[in-house]
Amino acid sequence: MDEAFPFEGKILVSDLQGPVTANDNARELTAAVAENGGRLFQAIRRYEGVLANISRKEGVKPGDTLRLILPFLKAYGATDSSLLRFSRDNMRIVPGADKAMRFAQELMSSFIVSTSYEHYVGAACDIIGFPFENTFCTRLSMDMLDIEDWETETLRNLAQEIVRLPLLEVPEGASSIRDLSTDDRLVLRRLDEIFWTEMTDLSSYQLVSQVNPVGGDEKATSVVEICKRMSVPLEDCMYVGDGETDARVLQVVKRSGGLSVAFNGNLPALREAEVGVVSENAIVTSILAELFYRGGRDGVMEALEDWSLEGLRGNGAVHEYLLREFARTFSGRMPTARRLDKGSLPTIHKESVAMREIVRGHAYL
Repeated sequence: MDEAFPFEGKILVSDLQGPVTANDNARELTAAVAENGGRLFQAIRRYEGVLANISRKEGVKPGDTLRLILPFLKAYGATDSSLLRFSRDNMRIVPGADKAMRFAQELMSSFIVSTSYEHYVGAACDIIGFPFENTFCTRLSMDMLDIEDWETETLRNLAQEIVRLPLLEVPEGASSIRDLSTDDRLVLRRLDEIFWTEMTDLSSYQLVSQVNPVGGDEKATSVVEICKRMSVPLEDCMYVGDGETDARVLQVVKRSGGLSVAFNGNLPALREAEVGVVSENAIVTSILAELFYRGGRDGVMEALEDWSLEGLRGNGAVHEYLLREFARTFSGRMPTARRLDKGSLPTIHKESVAMREIVRGHAYL
């Protein structure tokens, strides 16, 4: 990211998984590589959720499952080449997203900011024709260290112990560890022992201590840095995200007068975004990008007041060929694109849950 960027004016920044790709790459990778890997990943993801949002352990943030899982991936033979190969072979692009990102690049400088491992981001860039140098993502070298057979066996045994533990259940509205059941507190205590005592002397723990997933704060910092380097104010930034790690940057962009869009978003993203999109095709991103390019945030908000094919034609800001493609894609009911407020949030959240199941195969809401 050291070279000068090519365009001035408005910019578009997008998350990768959700708005552009339909994978949950780290979960899918763990399920494919490790014994009982799907359950292992689910257990660690729930543990991360408790640490980040309930006990608020220092140094743990949403997205850190991607570092906590690494020693186990190493123990089950994951390498840099296998991560790249798996990502390429299992890539799923959200319908219309490759065209949307190419279209956005023709209008304005475009960037991807993702929590995903660099292997996955690089593979996605190759497939959709996006410049990898315009991405911020989680840097990782699985080949940075070798581990001995005894450590491999130790990690595999710990992984299967985690798999056998009950999954943590967090009651709705829980705000402290005291709100968890007695059984869940025992599970939490054992996981704490595993991750913060028993594993710390293993050589593979370097992967936990040195890898820094691009979480919520890092995404927000990256977008601010992009705008500074481009000499573009945040009000001229459009950000598209869908998950918990996007909430902070959606909030920053919205408060700065830019356009914050939740694309099939989960509840944390929807709460912080200004526009909610529910769609199985990312051509909606193309429409919003052109509206933003022509009229900024206010231009988008004006178009949402009459969100219909006739309204978009009457608006005059969207190119006719894009409208024809939009009409062919949605020959029946228009996809949802609405301003988010207390009144619209419950409906859009419910629609997003259903659409995430259709597009991504899971909701995690």
